[in-house]
Amino acid sequence: MTQPPPQGQRQLRLEVPADLRAEYCNAVTIAQSANDVTLDFIHVLPGVNSARVQARVVMLPAQAKMLMRMLEQNIARHEERFGEIKLGPNSTLADELFGGVKPGSGEEPS
Repeated sequence: MTQPPPQGQRQLRLEVPADLRAEYCNAVTIAQSANDVTLDFIHVLPGVNSARVQARVVMLPAQAKMLMRMLEQNIARHEERFGEIKLGPNSTLADELFGGVKPGSGEEPS
């Protein structure tokens, strides 16, 4: 028997369109203003000096902080199950995770 959600929480039924494309991205740039955080997800190919933004996600700063917490929790669970994710000793976390990608002179997030 399913228990109802705790008081104050709601259940959300997600609908995933049949034609939704999954995008592989190995880099991300982040821009922020007082009102929002913009994440541009990018697929960078080796040896190529340009890349196309595959998806842009804009959210409130509070939502970005919640996303950060969710990612921390999920990475901790992943490492419990599969072992520690090793990062290179001579690079920054951003370099390891996102390939050190910095936005070029192209269009900047709004």
